[in-house]
Amino acid sequence: MEDVRAVLFDMDGTLVDSEGAVARSWKVWADRNDVDYAELLRICPGLPAAEVIRHFRPQWTEERIVTDARGQLELEYADLTGVLPARGTPEVLAAVAELGLPWAVVTSADRKLAGIRLAAAGISAPLVVTREDVAHGKPHPEGFLRAARLLGVAPGHCLAVEDAVAGVESGRAAGMRVAGLRGVPSDVPIEHLGDLADLLRGVLTR
Repeated sequence: MEDVRAVLFDMDGTLVDSEGAVARSWKVWADRNDVDYAELLRICPGLPAAEVIRHFRPQWTEERIVTDARGQLELEYADLTGVLPARGTPEVLAAVAELGLPWAVVTSADRKLAGIRLAAAGISAPLVVTREDVAHGKPHPEGFLRAARLLGVAPGHCLAVEDAVAGVESGRAAGMRVAGLRGVPSDVPIEHLGDLADLLRGVLTR
């Protein structure tokens, strides 16, 4: 951790607690399409909506997949109930500011949804890389690599912070060390972002 020069945060489930809104929107789609809801919730964290739909309905045309993904986004745009900063978010952002570390959000959400949720959580990010900014979503590394390039920091000096397997795979594929929340296998296991704030202060102020 001594060589960390920038921190790249996932949004949903990492900086922002939006679990309820995400679950409610996918319940609608699962019920409409006779999909196992529990299995859907296991698959969907960290993935763009189109990838989730493609996983469960690979036989659908791309047009149908895109249409349903757009419908999911519309549901999520309108549902901000319970969307709050995740545990430890104020602490870790304060630590990043104190340490002078550039930071960004790298999310599978589109630009509109990212803006809505970050605003609802009271988070003003200096840089947000969304699904619309890349050709390939997570677990592809493109989003993290783009954020590192825009911040002017080599990938090897970036710490990616994630709560989902797809995000951890994305960060690692980008050549970054990854902090993983709540038991997600990673290089730096943490329970909440307050733990990461303590780790960063402890390591980088020695």
